[in-house]
Amino acid sequence: VQLVESGGGLVQAGGSLRLSCAASGLTFSSYSMGWFRQAPGKEREFVVHITWSGGGTYYADSVKGRFIISRDNAKNTVYLQMNSLKPEDTAVYYCAADKGPTRYPRGEDEYDYWGQGTQVTVSS
Repeated sequence: VQLVESGGGLVQAGGSLRLSCAASGLTFSSYSMGWFRQAPGKEREFVVHITWSGGGTYYADSVKGRFIISRDNAKNTVYLQMNSLKPEDTAVYYCAADKGPTRYPRGEDEYDYWGQGTQVTVSS
């Protein structure tokens, strides 16, 4: 199984970025997907989750109203549209796949597979 994130980079505060996570080696449509992030010196934290069908999403309060998760099961890809970025959004962003029963898993240990991460840096 491979999850490969892309789309990270440097952006000014108020700007936007779109992250992608391409999955292979698994039946993508059977997995719910999540995005996490880890800022320097901090623990990895939950950002957002999407159900296997894309019909349900759950956002951390810190990104609600600014970030949008979506998925394309035909392309085995999940996306994270990040708008109105703030310096505190600076982190390495990871996508993760989960086949467990929890509807909106927010714990790292609930996810089965992880990508290598992509750096997002927001300058003030």
